[in-house]
Amino acid sequence: MTNSQRQLWYRWIGANAFGELFGLGLTFIMTGFAFSKLDNQQTMTGILLSFVFAVTSGAVEATILGLAQWWAMHPWFPTIERSAWWRGTLIGALIAYVLGYLPSTLMSMGEAIAQSAPVAEPPQWIVLLLAAGLGAVGGAVLSFAQWLAMRGKVKRAGLWIPANMLAWFFGMPVIFWGIDLAFKMSAPWQSVLLMAGTLLLAGAVVGAIHGKFLASLTKES
Repeated sequence: MTNSQRQLWYRWIGANAFGELFGLGLTFIMTGFAFSKLDNQQTMTGILLSFVFAVTSGAVEATILGLAQWWAMHPWFPTIERSAWWRGTLIGALIAYVLGYLPSTLMSMGEAIAQSAPVAEPPQWIVLLLAAGLGAVGGAVLSFAQWLAMRGKVKRAGLWIPANMLAWFFGMPVIFWGIDLAFKMSAPWQSVLLMAGTLLLAGAVVGAIHGKFLASLTKES
């Protein structure tokens, strides 16, 4: 890796780490507040409203992360427009949020219809394994729209999709692991600090992985 590529890599890791910290952090705060208000409304309307709000809140993360990523990469990829990268990040994120929240929403709707008790959670290792699979799928969805912004402007841009699948395969379990630990904390401030550290770490892990691929593409562009 050349000095220029290393500079891009470090810059990219920082942009993704703080982009997820503030972007995903604000998204979690917004959805947590909305869910707390709708928690007692276990009706079809309440469940659907929670789903719609959770998905649309993804625009916050997409905007903050997308702009941070564009800032990091722009000196090396000046032909990629900020609006195109932001739009690709936004579209990919919203689709990924739909796919991510749809299973739990359908389960909640089923419980509301049957008026049955919530299903017991599976062991943590299964949750983390499912999170890795979800991350790989979400990474593919998110990066496809970004790839459209890169296509024709960056050689071998198709590598961006498997790069994101690999990155989120490892990054998503970090987020799920942090959420599980945060719920076990005795004090709210401990949960907040733990989640902040988790999001920072997850963003750094994801950025480090697909940032390696991005840095390698500078040779071709």
